[in-house]
Amino acid sequence: MKLSVILISYDMAREIPRTLQGLSRTYQHGAQELDYEVILVDNGSPNPLDPASWAGIDVPVRLIQLKDASSSPARAINIALNEAAGEIVCLMIDGAHILTPGVFRMALASYAAFENPVVATRYFWLGPDAQNESISQGYDGTVEDQLLQKIEWPHDGYRLYEIGTPLRNGGERIHWLNRMFESNCLFMTRALFEGQGGADERFDLPGGGFINLDIFGRAVDAPGVTAVQLIGEGCFHQLHGGTTTNVSIEQRDMSLDKYRRQFEEIRGHGDVVTKKTFYYMGHLPTKASKIHRGSYK
Repeated sequence: MKLSVILISYDMAREIPRTLQGLSRTYQHGAQELDYEVILVDNGSPNPLDPASWAGIDVPVRLIQLKDASSSPARAINIALNEAAGEIVCLMIDGAHILTPGVFRMALASYAAFENPVVATRYFWLGPDAQNESISQGYDGTVEDQLLQKIEWPHDGYRLYEIGTPLRNGGERIHWLNRMFESNCLFMTRALFEGQGGADERFDLPGGGFINLDIFGRAVDAPGVTAVQLIGEGCFHQLHGGTTTNVSIEQRDMSLDKYRRQFEEIRGHGDVVTKKTFYYMGHLPTKASKIHRGSYK
């Protein structure tokens, strides 16, 4: 098998069908002929996911329900990794993301273009601003539903750029070449991920703390790896009550402080930004995808 997508969910009954639509054979370019699987882990949701909600979507998904789940996704990731059959693994640690339709094609092309790549997809918010900001201005699930209806998603997945905004990490200017230090759609070989021991289960805080940054940093800094960022393809965060993404700025900052302290305790340093040189793979599919212009309407 070529690709295994590891998708972690907690209390995402609204969002997961859309995520799976974005991973489907009818949506991802070239997926009709691709040998792949989606391993969806429901990490102890109070209301378990219902497979009937995605029964009409053409996606090769296998659901794992964890009853004795941790509040961190680390164990769920490792369970899915142990089940994965793909030569390449795509980790989506927050299952509430919608991909643009060329992610699979561009990420897999990187394995033909570069030696042992780790491929990162840029993070976007659905809505007019970082959701920590927009929810205080009335952005909610109903507004998000209306935006997706407005662009007739999933008819043309690249129209997501018209209703989203890129993660800026505090910077005023954003463009495709900005250095990334985490990704919610990260590709690496299964051998690399397994060789590093998968997800470090010491990251046991709710939501995993900085586990996503840790996986990203260890993967791209591994010997012999070529770090690659995709251009023109993105993953868009749906509103779902995330531990840092959909809370107030004050709550987010308190959580981030705990996450930093735990990361320093585990790794012995606080440097979460890799110094690795990145290569780039991609295109600019639409005018709105030129993110340096500010595409949200």
